[in-house]
Amino acid sequence: MKPQALETGRRIIAFHSKSFALASRLLPQPARDRAVVVYAWCRRADDTVDVAGPGQGQNALAALERDLERIYAGSRLDDPILDAFQQVTQQCRIPRHYPQELLAGLEMDLHGARYDTLPALLLYCYRVAGTVGLMMCHVLGVHDEEATRNAVHLGVAMQITNICRDVAEDWGRGRLYLPTELLRVHGGAGLEGALGGPFPPTAREPVARVTEALLRVAEAYYRSGDAGIPALSWRCGVGVRTARRVYAAIGTRIRSQGCAPLAGRAIVPGSTKLVLAAGAVLESLRHAIAPRQGRRAPLSPPSRVVRAEDVLPLGNEPLARHDGEASLPEGRTGRQSSRGW
Repeated sequence: MKPQALETGRRIIAFHSKSFALASRLLPQPARDRAVVVYAWCRRADDTVDVAGPGQGQNALAALERDLERIYAGSRLDDPILDAFQQVTQQCRIPRHYPQELLAGLEMDLHGARYDTLPALLLYCYRVAGTVGLMMCHVLGVHDEEATRNAVHLGVAMQITNICRDVAEDWGRGRLYLPTELLRVHGGAGLEGALGGPFPPTAREPVARVTEALLRVAEAYYRSGDAGIPALSWRCGVGVRTARRVYAAIGTRIRSQGCAPLAGRAIVPGSTKLVLAAGAVLESLRHAIAPRQGRRAPLSPPSRVVRAEDVLPLGNEPLARHDGEASLPEGRTGRQSSRGW
C-alpha cells in the first residue's frame, strides 16, 4: 500500500473523527492501515455527495458508482485512495455488496428521504454504518459468521447516536432523520414543513422525547454489538471497544443535556476518551485470559453476504413497526441495491 494513500487516509480520519482516529491507533498493523483506508474511502464518498453543487448530486453519485465498478473489476487506478481501497477489498475479500449498499444510503440522503418508521430508519443505518461494520469484519479478521450480525448492530447503534447528536445541524441542512411516526406520538406532527429554517420552539419537547427514545434503541444495538467483540483478537478488541465506549458516551452526554436539540453538540472530552480507552484495554485483556468457550471460529473469512433483512430489526426495539422502506419525495424512488457510510 502506497505511503501517500495511508498519509491521506490518516489526515482524513484525524480531521473528521477524533474518536475513530483514537480507536484506529489502538489496532495492530496491518489492520490499522486497512481500517484507515476503508474509513478514507467511506468518508470521501460521503463528502463527494454532500459538497456537490445544486443539481450535481446525482452526477457525483454516478461517478462514485463508476469508481466502485473499476475497483471491483481490478482496473488500474491512479487515485491513491481508490488504489488502496481496491487492494484492501482484494486482500480482505470484502463483498461488493457492502460498499454498494453504502452508496445506496448516500442516495437516500441525496433525494431527501423521510423516515416514517423506525424500521425505515434502521435500513438507512444499515446502509451507511452497518455496512462499514461488515467491511471492518473482513479487515480485522473476524471469522465468526454470527459475529458479523453483531458488527452490523454496533454500526447501527453508532449511527443512531450520530443522528441524536446532530438533530439541530441536520435540521439546518433540511434533513430530518427522526421517524415521523415517533414524532407524531410525542406531539411533533408536521415538522417537515419547517426544515431548513429556524428550529421551532414547539418542536423542542417532541424532538427531545424522540431523541431519548432513539437512544434507548441504540442501547439495545450496542448490547448486541458487544456480543461480537470477543470474536476479535484482543488488540483489535481494544480498538473496537474504545470506539464503542466513546460513542456510547456521546449518548450519555446527550442525555445529560436533556436531549435538547439546541443544547449544543455533545462532545466527549479528550481526557474522558483516554479513560474509556484504558477501560477497553482492561476489558480486552480480561477476555484474552478468560477460558475460551462457546462458538469457535473457522479459519476463513465469512463467506455469506450479510444483507439488511438478515440482521434487522433486532426484535426488541421500542416502538418498532416493520413496514418497510423509507419514503422519498413524490416523483422519486430510491435505487434498490443488488440484494455501501
